[in-house]
Formats: sequence, C-alpha cells, structure tokens
Amino acid sequence: MAKSTHAAPARATATGPFGVGLIGTKFMGRAHSTAWGKCAQFFDLRREPRLAAVAGRNADETAAFAAKWGWRRATTDWRDLLSDPEVELVDVSTPNHLHAEMSIACLEAGKHVACEKPLAGTLADAKKMVLAARAAAKKGVRTFVWYNYRRCPAVALAHRLVREGRLGRIYHVRASYLQDWGGPDTPLLWRFQADQAGSGAHGDLNAHIIDMARFITGDEVTEVAGAIEETFVKERAVVASAGGAISGKGAKSAAAGKKAGKSTVDDAVLFLARFKQGAIASFEATRLATGNQNRNNIEINGEKGSIRFDFERMNELEWWDHTLEPKLRGWSRIMCTDGSHPYASHYWPAAHLLGYEHGFISQAADTAAVVAGGSPVVALPDFEDAFKTQCVLEAAIRSARERRPVPIRELDKF
Repeated sequence: MAKSTHAAPARATATGPFGVGLIGTKFMGRAHSTAWGKCAQFFDLRREPRLAAVAGRNADETAAFAAKWGWRRATTDWRDLLSDPEVELVDVSTPNHLHAEMSIACLEAGKHVACEKPLAGTLADAKKMVLAARAAAKKGVRTFVWYNYRRCPAVALAHRLVREGRLGRIYHVRASYLQDWGGPDTPLLWRFQADQAGSGAHGDLNAHIIDMARFITGDEVTEVAGAIEETFVKERAVVASAGGAISGKGAKSAAAGKKAGKSTVDDAVLFLARFKQGAIASFEATRLATGNQNRNNIEINGEKGSIRFDFERMNELEWWDHTLEPKLRGWSRIMCTDGSHPYASHYWPAAHLLGYEHGFISQAADTAAVVAGGSPVVALPDFEDAFKTQCVLEAAIRSARERRPVPIRELDKF
C-alpha cells in the first residue's frame, strides 16, 4: 500500500516558525523557494516555514539567488546548514548522486529532510538513506520526498475515488510521461551523465508515474515483466555551465577541444509490470516524444469505472462511470478547482486555474503540517515510501539489460 510512514515519535513540542535550509539554486531550487515562500500565504499553518539559508556552489550566483527569492543567508558550503541552529529542515534539491551524502549528514545532525526525487541515483544509495531515516525517526526526525504531482487536486481526487471503491477492482494501469526537450541540440547536462543522474528519462520521469500509480491505486508493484531501454542521442555538446533551464537553455559553451561528450543515460525506457492485487501495467518515459512538452499521463481502468489524467490539462480529471445504464455512459470532465476538491479551497474560485507551482506550494504546506505534528491532506512520501518506487526503477533497468522478468523481492531486502 502506498502510504506515508510518518509515525515517528514527536520531538519536544516546538512553536513558532521553523527554519528551512535549501541546497541547490537551479530549476528545482526556484520551484522549492516559491513553495516555502508562498505556502503560509495560502494555508493556515501552525508553524510557518522561514527561508533561513540557501547553499550553492558559486558565491555570487548564490547570493543573488538568496536576494531574489527571499533567503536570509547564502553560503557555498552546504555543511554550514548542519550546524545552523535556525535550520530545522533541509531541502535537498541537487543532482541525484548527491542526495545520499547530503540527506544522511542532515539526518545525523537532527534535521528533517525534504529530498528531491528520485530518492537517489542508485539503489545502494537509496538503501543507505532509508537506514539513516529509520535511525533518525527514533528521535522524531522526519523525511519527505518531492513527488509533487500527488498534490494536483485532480490526482488527489483520483486517489480518493479509488479509496472509496468507485473504480472497484483495478484491471489496468497505463502511464506515460512524455517530453520532447532532449533532442540532439540539447547539451551534455548533468541529467545525461549517469555518474550524476543515475539514469535519464527513467529516473526523472518514470519515477513520477510509478509513484503516481502507487499513490492512486494504493497498490504495490510486485514484478517488472519486461522492459526496453534506449539511448538515441549518443553524444552531446559539452558546456562550461548548464544554464538555468531544465533543457540547458542559456548554457555556456566549453573551451575549444571539448566539443562533444558521451551521453551515458537512457533517452527512453518502457516497461510492463504486475501489481500485488492483480492489475497489470505499462509505463513509458521519454524526452524525445516530439510535440509533448510535459505530458504526464495516467489512465486506470476498473470494473466499475475508469479515470484519466494528463498534466498538460492539470486542472481536469476524466471519469467514466460504468455503473450507469449504457445509454448514459461516457467520459466526463471534472474541473478539479471547486472548494470540494483536495487543496483547491486554499487557492482561487472555481475554474480560476492552478499551475505547476501550486503542487509544490501544497506539498510545502503539507510538510509544514507534519513538522508541526499534524497530518497532510493526502499521504506524503517519506524515504521508506520513495524506496518502493526506487525498487521499481531498478527492476525495470535490470529487466531491460538482462532481458528477463525481475521480481521486486530481489531488490527490497536490507
């Protein structure tokens, strides 16, 4: 069952704001800064987050980032956050290969940790993070993972519909995450280097739809039955700096003589899977699906009905009610912006649409609620939860490379 495991004993009751330390100042750093800065404006929080300190590699850029996004202090040494008494929670928004070292150090220092997804670049690192989280939980220290699509009102509603039994027995999960920014002109960013990213579209995009499938269905993948992994663009231009955008827009060229480097990650991964309660599933992630800018899709078919979600129309959930008499059946569109829908009441009037940033704002608010001893609106993934998604990611890669079914039980042992 995909659920939060936030059951750690509470530390001594704290009151007042809690300080957040952010590591990372690029794409996710901006998204998370927005979330921490805005969540108390939309949600009534028992303890409001305070933007205490941000850490980045370049002193001038980090200082400018802090000034622009409202962070009180800037540092080029992320370890400064470990000893900062004002910082109660550290937000790790760095490339995947750094998640384990940073998160474990923060947990050992008694800081709550909110880590970007996927949990880690490798399964081995993910296991180390889970063990550190278990040890920290005994002292009331919490962990969180930024699977922000759970906070879309439409996705949270889909989760509730399944939990209420509206779909009945689940037969199919059909999920894909399609982007088109990773063509031959995209430079050799860290996302295309396995030693930093762990994987390509697979870890970046399949991670989201695996988590979303687990979350909506409340079920767990037990086996990856088969998979395909492909790298279409073998070499990419080497750059001196990556620029601020996810696609490398604004990147600076490298010195002469270093024109191209090898891409060591997948561009696309497709796999088939089985769920514990009997459903079968397909997952697809690619950065080369021309014409699909950020099409995070999931369709779930059950005996009583079906749901469909497409993030490019993120405010909508499509619903088929198979319990109606045949002449009335048809796909209906639910505009998930009414105050009765999860999270929507905290924002705008009905049909005054939400955007990408609101999922992060809602997650920051739920995280703040848990830090204050409360409960999230819907389940927040912690390290234990995110490890289950990491196991599915690993099973798919092994299946593709070894050309065999891979049961999850091979991977989830400590």
